[in-house]
Amino acid sequence: MKQEIDLNKFRAKIFKALSDPIRLEIINLLRKKEWCACDLIPYLNVIQPLVSRHLKILRDCGLIKCRKEGNRRIYSITDKRIFKVIDALSPEIINSISKHIIKQII
Repeated sequence: MKQEIDLNKFRAKIFKALSDPIRLEIINLLRKKEWCACDLIPYLNVIQPLVSRHLKILRDCGLIKCRKEGNRRIYSITDKRIFKVIDALSPEIINSISKHIIKQII
């Protein structure tokens, strides 16, 4: 039972990290290649401290890793299987869920 609770807490931490649109965008940018934090700023259209904060959250839950290259920090995905989790929320599933939400409102 203890292991199941810990597993659920860890899953919740991962889903919480993925619950922000900026962090999802970072994950999607890292899908294709490694990125320096400074290069993410123009793509995300947010200030550097905010990018750093989001990167820290993703690192703290183990979704991304970082290596130093001179004075730059290069970020990459820790385990590419996370894309299967993200991609499992297909447009069809999102559409179905949103229709259910709309029915509850009406």
